[in-house]
Amino acid sequence: MCGIVGYWGQKKPKTVILDGLKRLEYRGYDSTGVAIFDHGQLKVARSPGKLSNLEEKIKDVEFSGPTGIGHTRWATHGEPSERNAHPHKVGSVAIVHNGIIENFREIRDNLLAQKINLQSETDSELIAHLLDKKLKEQKSLLEAVIEVIPQLHGAYSILAVNEKEPDNLIAFKNGPPMLVGIGQNEIVIASDIQAIISWTNRVVYLNDGDIVLSKKGTLEFFNAAGEKINKKIQEMKWDEAKAEKAGFNHFMMKEIYEQPEAIRKTMEPHIHLKKKTVELKDVGLTAEKLKKIRRVRIIACGTSWHAALIGKYVFEKIAGIPTDVDIASEFQYRSLIVDPIEAPDTSQTLIITVSQSGETADTLTCLRKCKKLGFPTLSICNVPHSSIDREADGRVYTRAGVEIGVCSTKSFTAQIVALELLALHMAGLLKFGVGENEITQMVESLLILPSQVETCLNHDKWFKEAAKSLSAFKGFLYLGRGINFPVALEGALKLKEITYLHAEGYPSGELKHGPIALVDQDMVIVAMAPKDDLYEKNISNIQEVKARGGQIIAIGTGEDEVLRSMCRHYLSVPKAHWLTYPVLESVPVQLLSYHLAVELKRDVDQPRNLAKSVTVE
Repeated sequence: MCGIVGYWGQKKPKTVILDGLKRLEYRGYDSTGVAIFDHGQLKVARSPGKLSNLEEKIKDVEFSGPTGIGHTRWATHGEPSERNAHPHKVGSVAIVHNGIIENFREIRDNLLAQKINLQSETDSELIAHLLDKKLKEQKSLLEAVIEVIPQLHGAYSILAVNEKEPDNLIAFKNGPPMLVGIGQNEIVIASDIQAIISWTNRVVYLNDGDIVLSKKGTLEFFNAAGEKINKKIQEMKWDEAKAEKAGFNHFMMKEIYEQPEAIRKTMEPHIHLKKKTVELKDVGLTAEKLKKIRRVRIIACGTSWHAALIGKYVFEKIAGIPTDVDIASEFQYRSLIVDPIEAPDTSQTLIITVSQSGETADTLTCLRKCKKLGFPTLSICNVPHSSIDREADGRVYTRAGVEIGVCSTKSFTAQIVALELLALHMAGLLKFGVGENEITQMVESLLILPSQVETCLNHDKWFKEAAKSLSAFKGFLYLGRGINFPVALEGALKLKEITYLHAEGYPSGELKHGPIALVDQDMVIVAMAPKDDLYEKNISNIQEVKARGGQIIAIGTGEDEVLRSMCRHYLSVPKAHWLTYPVLESVPVQLLSYHLAVELKRDVDQPRNLAKSVTVE
């Protein structure tokens, strides 16, 4: 949940490392630091807060060496402070670390028993001490790493340098991502392709247990036992990774406006335009395997979990397949029971993992658990070659492009579309759910969806006006029914993430089972009320809220005068098929949260305490 950048080469390491860290700011962080060689010694600079603080601190500092490492930290052990910031230098070695060392208490107690003085509260510093002990035994940094790895339990990606080996970088991982960029007489090692793509498109992805040693630009790869292994160099074609705001004030707003294109790109490879059918290509699971599926289980976290909940409605209603949805952080600790009646064979239950980054630690753990039990697995993610993508049996890409804002927007709507495409594909294979005519209607509704999203975006000024009148309220209650209930959850999450206001999402039918006690003139109610088969029930719920003084914002279909007359603000979406309403309704809740955050002067792209990619439990 933080960023790593290391460099060896002919350019100034400070320039490359700071540029890389800047590109990783979107992940969320609370402190920064670098360790760069200068006349044979490692010069360390660290600072709490934003990267700009560190840049100011070292703007006049020159570093003569070719090698350095840098880090943006998101606190797990110890408060955000200079002494807890990375890199940690002990003796001649300096390290940066992503992840959590689960046995850190045991390691710390052993070090304290040896009268070793610890300078920070972090688990990361302990790694540097373990490596330093081995280096004092006259071992090389590679030998030290090989001997230290068995002592580390948990999830980690670590990059290290040694003053006795000024032209060397070494990295090793077990969990969070790490990759190596290979340029002309230069090496960049980082936790994210964003930090590399400016310098080279030739990369090697490290798998768990891999070690890479860069010696004056030559690369050697080893397994955790120290045995040499071969790794494949891949050429990335991801120029769009050079993301800019393109005239928008925030990345989040830019990404909200990129949703029509993200939806188009997600659909493009899989819809047969003449037949009006979905034919998933390059999924990795054959039609024969998919025809055996009798149950679906979707696993995800956060915003992706909300997309998964929409997927449940879609799979059951379209494909006729019983579908369960689990939060990954809970699922991984459950006893998984194979259904003896509906899906007696593990090959008959499809596990779908949903993750924007493809590196979500909880979801990755669940994927591995399910694979061990013999379940076929399929990933829906936005990042090719990410851990979840590589380890799943099959995959459907969202093709949303790079998402810089911490709050997921275009990835969420692209995930919904990907799940709908998969459900339609399964319906065509299994013949359990809707018929061919209904599939055709749904495909047509998906094809016009990007232009309908653009229509919603054209009404942006309405959401801006609504936000201005809502900035004084402290409580928000989002309501929805059926397939639109997860949008209520997502709307509440977006508001919490970037405005820091209290918000909750509920099924509308649960209103009288407790939440209605919160309703008064100080409570804002955001109601999903499209013209679908549950419209009348939603109107009844809104009337109940209005009778108790609640301030109502309704998201409805077209010019709905009934809804408009009941609301403080009425926000409309185009008339659409029920399948696409969740995507259309997502745009108003995103814009409402964005404009309210701007009105409250919040840090929209980097809200407090949050990280883009959650790579630790």
